[in-house]
This record gives sequence, structure tokens and C-alpha cells, in this order.
Amino acid sequence: MTIEKIMELYNATPFNPFLIHLADGRAIPVHHREFIATAPSGRTLVVLQPDDSMNIIDLLLVNDVEHSLNRNGKRKRK
Repeated sequence: MTIEKIMELYNATPFNPFLIHLADGRAIPVHHREFIATAPSGRTLVVLQPDDSMNIIDLLLVNDVEHSLNRNGKRKRK
């Protein structure tokens, strides 16, 4: 996954919450554009969570990005 793809989602108007799927099976929700930051190198992301926790993500470990979150950060029902 490239930083360009993540930035495409970051810059989407209107912003839509999304999940970042990692190689270890975790899915990291991105609830709002203000909750994500990139390292200057473009290889690492920091995603803040509403409970003040954070995830530090190496983009080399990202398998997929899922766009199926609603505004509350929950998966949409199909």
C-alpha cells in the first residue's frame, strides 16, 4: 500500500471513515481526517482513536483499505 492511496482517502470530500487492514489480521479504524498523521518519510502512519489510544502503522504491513464504515466508525450492514 502506498501513502498516495491513504492520502487519497484522507483528502476525500466528504471524508468517509475507513479501516486499514494489516498483515497480522488487525483492522485499524480511521474515524476522522484529523485522527491521522504521516511521517515525513511517508512510510509510517499514526492513527489516533477516540479513546486517546494510538496505532503506529508501517505502510509495508498494510494489506487492504476498507471503505465500509459509517459515520460512527462501525461497519455498515449489508
